[in-house]
Amino acid sequence: MRDTQMSTRSSLRRRVAATAVAALAGACLVAVNAQPAAATPPGIPSKATAQSQLNALTVAAQGSTSGYSRDLFPHWITISGTCNTREQVLKRDGTSVVVDSSCAATSGRWYSPYDGATWYAASDVDIDHVVPLAEAWRSGANSWTTSRRQSFANDLTRPQLIAVTDNVNQAKGDQDPSTWQPPLTSYRCTYSKMWITVKYSWGLTLQSSEKSALQGMLNTCSS
Repeated sequence: MRDTQMSTRSSLRRRVAATAVAALAGACLVAVNAQPAAATPPGIPSKATAQSQLNALTVAAQGSTSGYSRDLFPHWITISGTCNTREQVLKRDGTSVVVDSSCAATSGRWYSPYDGATWYAASDVDIDHVVPLAEAWRSGANSWTTSRRQSFANDLTRPQLIAVTDNVNQAKGDQDPSTWQPPLTSYRCTYSKMWITVKYSWGLTLQSSEKSALQGMLNTCSS
C-alpha cells in the first residue's frame, strides 16, 4: 500500500512539474511572439512626399572616399544628461527598456525591422545610419564642416538613425540601395522613404543606379 501511495505521489509530482514546465514554455512563447516595439524614427514622409523629394534630388556620379574617416563625423554625442545618441535611440526604438545611472540599457526588447528579429540584449543591436557616413561623404558631405557632419551623424529629428540587428547592419556597411536593401522585403518601402528624405533634407546627391533602386522600392508603397 505504501509503495502504491508513493507511486501515486511521484506520479502526481511529475504531472505538476510537467504542467509547470508547459506553463513556463507558454510564457516564454508569449514573450517571443509579443508585439514588436512600435517606435519608429521620426519624419518618415508619405509616398507622395518621398516621390517629390526623389524627383528633386540631384543625380551625380559617385564621389571618392579619399580622405574619409568616421572620426570626421563625431558620434555618439551627449544628448541629455548622461545619455548619448545611441542610448537615446535604444530607448526610443525598444520596448520596456531599463537603463542604469549612466544611461546604459540593462534590459529591454528590440525589434529589428530590417530582418524581423527580436533581441533582448542591447549588445545585439546596432544603431544604423540609414544613409551611411561614407555614403554621405561620397554624396557631398566631404565639403561640409565637421560641425555639420556631427549634426548629420547624430540626427534624431529625421529618419536617419534606427536600432537594428548588429550583423545585418554590418552586412549593409556603406552600401546604397542599388546594392543593399533590407532582407525583410515588406520594409523596403519604408526604407526607401527614409533614405530619400534624409538625402533630400541634407542636400546630398545620388547616383542614377541608386535612384532607380529607390524608385523600385518606393513603387511598392501603398501610401
